[in-house]
Amino acid sequence: MNQYILEAPVFNLNSALDAADFGVHRLELCGSFLEGGETPSAGMLKVLKEKVQIPIFVMIRPRGGDFCYSKGELEVMKRDIQLLGEIGADGFVFGALKPNGEVDKVACKALLKSAAGKPCTFHRAIDVSRNLLESLEDVVDCGFTRILTSGAKNSVSEGLEMIKQLLEKAENRIIIMPGGGSEPAHVKELQSFENFKEIHASCKVKLKSENQFTNSEIKFSPDENSFFEHLGIDAAKVQNFLKAFGL
Repeated sequence: MNQYILEAPVFNLNSALDAADFGVHRLELCGSFLEGGETPSAGMLKVLKEKVQIPIFVMIRPRGGDFCYSKGELEVMKRDIQLLGEIGADGFVFGALKPNGEVDKVACKALLKSAAGKPCTFHRAIDVSRNLLESLEDVVDCGFTRILTSGAKNSVSEGLEMIKQLLEKAENRIIIMPGGGSEPAHVKELQSFENFKEIHASCKVKLKSENQFTNSEIKFSPDENSFFEHLGIDAAKVQNFLKAFGL
């Protein structure tokens, strides 16, 4: 029987602690949910490494937007990998593309070298690359451990057929980890592939803040409710994935 892994992206301390308590197997630690994930703080990783036993992979992304990075930005990414690795990151999540949409193999290999052998995931930058199947070969050649992908669509549901193609082409050379609107039903759909081992799912829920006061003259976000909410992890959603795995 396959040993499946459920990875959850987390953006704050409480959701990370809850994810570990609820049975998530690995955390993808990120900052800035609104930007789709950026490099989190060293303090956050340090505290979590003292409190949870499951592996923590750290997002390395110096800003939101595209994945074409300047020399200076790549230097920041290298330093972040080194520093967060010293604190205890179990792995890293990043990706870099050329302006023409191809995988930037030179940049990626330099970042992988900074990771000093720790496993690295090429994230959904691959979903906006020029050719997904060609990008797969480039990512394999670089030496990544896995690819996080929605199949070049907005969600795993829409990109499922491409994900199946990636699983077939990848064989056992690299892990293909579906992510982006993943649902427990996708597990059943992909279980026939022997190399399907992992899935990435936010299992997120909005939780009410304990804060009871705000200044009505000030808005920190276009969404007025966001000041009184935090992202959390839904225990029931986690359990539904674990049941789909047969755990």
